[in-house]
Amino acid sequence: MGRLSNYKTNNPVFSGYFWDDKKTSAKKMSVTGIFFKSIFCILIIAGITAYIWKLNEQGMSVRWFTLGGMLAAIIISIVISVRHHWAPILVPLYTIAKGLFLGGFSAYAHKHFPELPYQAIGVTIVTFFVMLILYQTRIIIVTKKLRSVIISSVISIMVVYLISWILSFFGIKPYIWGNSWFAIAFNCIAAIVASFSLLLDFDYIERFKNRVPKWKEWLATWGLLATLIWLYVETLRIMQKLAIRF
Repeated sequence: MGRLSNYKTNNPVFSGYFWDDKKTSAKKMSVTGIFFKSIFCILIIAGITAYIWKLNEQGMSVRWFTLGGMLAAIIISIVISVRHHWAPILVPLYTIAKGLFLGGFSAYAHKHFPELPYQAIGVTIVTFFVMLILYQTRIIIVTKKLRSVIISSVISIMVVYLISWILSFFGIKPYIWGNSWFAIAFNCIAAIVASFSLLLDFDYIERFKNRVPKWKEWLATWGLLATLIWLYVETLRIMQKLAIRF
């Protein structure tokens, strides 16, 4: 069997760069550790989101929470990618930043479509467990070809989002931000890709559990959070656009 670090995934946290650690550690990364760290981060995000919703209902503008949280999450992610040993400190900060982003992002939907955020959360949770079952039962096997297709799809979608974001500074509003069927189709494709990205996350956790230092549980948690948040955002966007159209 070839070196596990030669495999790639869409989340930088699971790249060979992070796993190629020759230092030994008495305690190793475990699924239980990742589970509890993930729950901890999710509870923080939920608490911050609920607080921002309350501020929004009181008439306070939460636009800057969305923008600030998004930019902070991007910066923290870049730092983690460079200084991965800082993950135990930076991932909780990343969680707070994402909580601010999701709080502001979800506040609009909660104000205009009160039930949509809860429905999007439900869809995200169901999707997570469906993909986990598909992976555990090997109904879907993470092959080299599937891995390449998912990674290529993720990169393509991120490039489209980056270009559209840059164009928005010049007063150009790309079609993907509208409520057209094209925009809805794009979000559906992005949600499907995000769902399949979970398979890669499961695959890498299984490959490296009980093999790498325990502090890397924070890196695994970071990868899962990034995928789950992406899936939730795409799901909520789809629901919003369909609600507006109908």
